[in-house]
Amino acid sequence: MGIKRRTALKGLLVAGATAAGATPARAAVARAVPADAVGLLIDTTRCIGCKACVSACREASGLEPDPGFEPGLYHAPLDLSARAKTVIKLYEEGDDYTFVKMQCMHCVDPACVGACMLGALKKREFGIVTYEDSLCVGCRYCQMGCPYNVPKFEWAKVSPRIVKCELCNDRLKEGKIPACAEVCPRGAVVYGKRADLLNDARMRIASQPGKYVPKIYGENDGGGTQVLYLSNVPFEKLGLPTLGEESVATRARTVQHVVHKYFIPPTILYGVLAVVTFRNRTHAAQEDTHEQGSAS
Repeated sequence: MGIKRRTALKGLLVAGATAAGATPARAAVARAVPADAVGLLIDTTRCIGCKACVSACREASGLEPDPGFEPGLYHAPLDLSARAKTVIKLYEEGDDYTFVKMQCMHCVDPACVGACMLGALKKREFGIVTYEDSLCVGCRYCQMGCPYNVPKFEWAKVSPRIVKCELCNDRLKEGKIPACAEVCPRGAVVYGKRADLLNDARMRIASQPGKYVPKIYGENDGGGTQVLYLSNVPFEKLGLPTLGEESVATRARTVQHVVHKYFIPPTILYGVLAVVTFRNRTHAAQEDTHEQGSAS
């Protein structure tokens, strides 16, 4: 329930951001997968948690090391951050454990792109969601909109940027593959065309049905993603949100369409949100006062 509420809230936030400066939109239509879409297939059953992909990503991206909470370690991020575009997380249950690689999902219909006011985030060649810092105003609506909590802001820098995986698009232009896929010693991270990756994933499930959850995460989740997952445990246990097939961005466009169709100025929406927020805070304060009175 918490994930669904958070996702719904993010949809409203994205809708408010786009409605504030957008032109009237048509009824929401789900985005199609780009014909040239590429991506990653991450098979968590093959990942051994070596973190070679994490180090390779940092080097390819030219980021400063993130030692996490382990003094003396060169680069050991605990989560995605302004210094880590990818991270390995561990799921444990009894004697069973699973490693999972996290990074930008390169959504088919990205909420971050829909929320970005000036187009700093765009879905460009091969469907890769890239970032152009010269267009970024630091509003961080992309952070609020992303259902995967991927974009990170460089709070510690004078001229901050948004940091996220761009699927090594510079390497792709040189005929190389993403650094994470290049160094994976077990083939847990595979790069290729999205259509080919889906076929590969289906073949793996069909050939070893008892090994995998019978689902490819990202095939349709949240409107579809270009980073796909296979797992032997439920995906929500790995930290991947439970989403419907409709993207956050599509829901945002639906709200935006209603706003403009009925000529509701965005300022009125903000006013309504302000009233609701005030009432909630007042109610919470009254409850605190009541509890303090009961305690005394």
